[in-house]
Amino acid sequence: MITRANLAEQLRDYQLRSQQNWASLSFFSSTANISTRGDAAWAGLMGLLFLLLLIVTFTAFHLRYNKIAACFLLMAMLLLISLKIIRHKRLAKRRQRRMLLPLSM
Repeated sequence: MITRANLAEQLRDYQLRSQQNWASLSFFSSTANISTRGDAAWAGLMGLLFLLLLIVTFTAFHLRYNKIAACFLLMAMLLLISLKIIRHKRLAKRRQRRMLLPLSM
C-alpha cells in the first residue's frame, strides 16, 4: 500500500540522487545548484575550457615556453575566480529579491 510517508521517502531519495549526478560540475557552475540542462551545459563548457587551458599550459611548460604557459595558467585562474564572483553576485541578487517581497507572501 502506498502511503504519504513512502511517497515522501521516494521523493527524498530521488532528489538526493539527482543532486549527486551533477556534484562534480557544480564547481564550474555560476549558480549555487544545477537545476536545468542549461546550467549543466554551461558548467560542462566551463569545465572543458578549464581543462583545455590546463592542457595547453602543461604542453607549453613541456616545450619550455614558460611565459606563454604562465599566461595560460593565469587565464585558467582568472576563469575560476570569475565563476566564483558570478556565483556570489547571483546569490546576492537572489537574496535581495527575496527581501523585497512583501511579508504577506
